[in-house]
Amino acid sequence: MIIDLHIHSKSCSDGNLTVEEIVKEAKIRNIGLISITDHDSIGCQEKAMALARKNGIRYVSGVELNVTFSHPRYHNGKSISLDFLGYQFDVKDKGLKNRLQRIGKYREERAARILDKINVEFEKEGIERLTRNDLRAIRDSVDGAFGRPHIANYLVRKGIVRTKQEAFDKYLVKCDVPKYPLYVGEASRLVRNAGGIIVLAHPNDPHGTSLVRLTKSLHKQTEIIEESILRYIDGVECWHSRNDALTTNHYIKFAKKHGLIMTGGSDCHQKPILMGTVKVPGYVADQFNSE
Repeated sequence: MIIDLHIHSKSCSDGNLTVEEIVKEAKIRNIGLISITDHDSIGCQEKAMALARKNGIRYVSGVELNVTFSHPRYHNGKSISLDFLGYQFDVKDKGLKNRLQRIGKYREERAARILDKINVEFEKEGIERLTRNDLRAIRDSVDGAFGRPHIANYLVRKGIVRTKQEAFDKYLVKCDVPKYPLYVGEASRLVRNAGGIIVLAHPNDPHGTSLVRLTKSLHKQTEIIEESILRYIDGVECWHSRNDALTTNHYIKFAKKHGLIMTGGSDCHQKPILMGTVKVPGYVADQFNSE
């Protein structure tokens, strides 16, 4: 069975395909088990479950939560972001839905504050300020969760920068505003209270939100997990599109040592379409009560 438990949609997150298109593509690719894990949003889960069922694809409810994390021995004790995947939760759970709605509202406020800081930089450079009309235009371009990549895309369209990366390098890193402060204990309670399980996502992702920000040592990463994270999680993402064999094997061994669920997926934003390309073992499906 082909398995992909880490997919992002355009409908509720920062992917490039709608939920309908994802399920259609999964069918074409003969993927037997999927989960759409949109950032801090479960608004598309009921639709995804219904469409997967209609197309004969097993489905696990999913979400990716961005968490604020710090460790006193690393990064001078300063906070970094980590991602956690919630699975198999009740998509109608009020506690989870209400908190994610609050996070979504904060995203809007954060975007406005980022634009204010960018305008300070524009004034220094003699560039015309962004207005509330610009903010509305950016918001109108967003299908799912509002984030910095949407602002970057807009700066490219306006001709202010040539690429998204240039937007981040020149403005968005310098003008960042802290994300909603969700901590690992609270994230864990939200998912578990909704009947779900929580999984540490891509712990050694060299280009993403991961423990690499604290240390590149796999041994030290798992020490950090044992000390500060283990009691809050049910599993770890062992297979990922940016994992090397050493990382995957290390985290499989770690998961087995602690009796953790093992998951895997492409982390596909469909740019390009990676869905179903990560070789996740069939036994991973046996850990889930999917539709």
